[in-house]
Amino acid sequence: MSTVARSVCPVCLRQIPASHVMEDDDVLLLKECPEHGSFRTVIWRGAPGFHGWNRPKIPSSPKNPRVQPERGCPLDCGLCSGHRQHTCTAVLEVTWRCDLGCPVCFASSGARPAPDPTEQEISRLFDQVHEASGFCNIQLSGGEPTVRDDLEVLIRLGKDKGFPFIQLNTNGVRIGSESGYAARLAEAGLDSVFLQFDGTEDAVYERLRGRPLLDVKMRAIRALSDAGIGVVLVPTVMPGVNAHELGNILQVAVDNSPGVRGVHFQPVSYFGRYPEAPADEHRITLPEIMRKLEVQSGGAVRTDDFLPPGCEPSHCSFHANYRVEDGGALHKLASDGDCGCSPRPASEGADKAKAFVHRQWSGAGKTLPVLQEIKDDLDRFIERSSRVLAVSAMAFQDCWTLDLERLKGCCIHVVAPDGRMIPFCAYNLTSMHGETLYRGKCHDGTCP
Repeated sequence: MSTVARSVCPVCLRQIPASHVMEDDDVLLLKECPEHGSFRTVIWRGAPGFHGWNRPKIPSSPKNPRVQPERGCPLDCGLCSGHRQHTCTAVLEVTWRCDLGCPVCFASSGARPAPDPTEQEISRLFDQVHEASGFCNIQLSGGEPTVRDDLEVLIRLGKDKGFPFIQLNTNGVRIGSESGYAARLAEAGLDSVFLQFDGTEDAVYERLRGRPLLDVKMRAIRALSDAGIGVVLVPTVMPGVNAHELGNILQVAVDNSPGVRGVHFQPVSYFGRYPEAPADEHRITLPEIMRKLEVQSGGAVRTDDFLPPGCEPSHCSFHANYRVEDGGALHKLASDGDCGCSPRPASEGADKAKAFVHRQWSGAGKTLPVLQEIKDDLDRFIERSSRVLAVSAMAFQDCWTLDLERLKGCCIHVVAPDGRMIPFCAYNLTSMHGETLYRGKCHDGTCP
């Protein structure tokens, strides 16, 4: 069984025809460039099946498309009028500096970074996000945003402009090292932190991040929880490095609930310079993560618990929500009742996703007293209802795995320096030789 698709050549990034082909229980993306030959990459392994993992959506065009599709996807991002989903989360990069040198990095941060955008430039970008997409969720990213000493100013700026949910994407080093820093971020209005958290062994961090970091990560979790900022643990999952750690990471989330609001797994994608295609054994797919979570959690979460998304394309992610019971057991919460049998507007899925993220990933609020012998019923109810844990994953696409139909439905958009909104996987896309389409090329209206 095969289905027709469109992708890009990993060498020249030209749009080329592709197909999804079943081989035993695996699904491969096969494609051929007339100049650079054929390519094949595994994108899905085993159950739940690729073709059954579906949640139909009625496309929702961007509120104010900035460009028209002329050359074809992915060359007309901005967003273009042919895009099929408006913005759920706008990723605003406030620096390209970083205090780590991770071998695995979307932004290729580190060597010779460009100067940080000024407060005035970031103010303008906030305004352009609002013009393009309304008051969507904002994620401040980088580089490592905490290297900016005016980060609190930028958080207040976004809040003052009316953005209701602001999240920080961070490695947590400064948060876990500097006393009082998390409290200052909370006072500025920060709602949530996407905390890079790859495992419970320092060997994992030495491999993926270049140094042992477990202790500072745990201190960051405690500091953020004490400050009332919601924490989402974000592991990059790499076979042979930390794929055996999924259950342990989930247990850290359970043990630190309700401060930790979720775990968001990200299978490794290959951005940057890779002159040879990554071998299939160096990839891990969404269904494998689901099954490993079931095994490694001892059945506390099950593959059958997980659902396709209502916002982004079905093959981009999965999710499930649990109540953390006394003693640490997980109780699966019912979904919204939408079986996905009939198409729903993509805008409806985006609105639900934005509302859920704001509600679930924000802090659980002021910690209730735990030493009093008797709590009133209201306190018991509030504490119990706040102990909800979201478990999800998102598979970002690289030049070997990119499916242009999925890209057209992306709802996570990077705010380019010239204000254009670029789907995340297009903005970070590189050829196998490290050439980019958008990153580093979108200044002063000069996006290609």
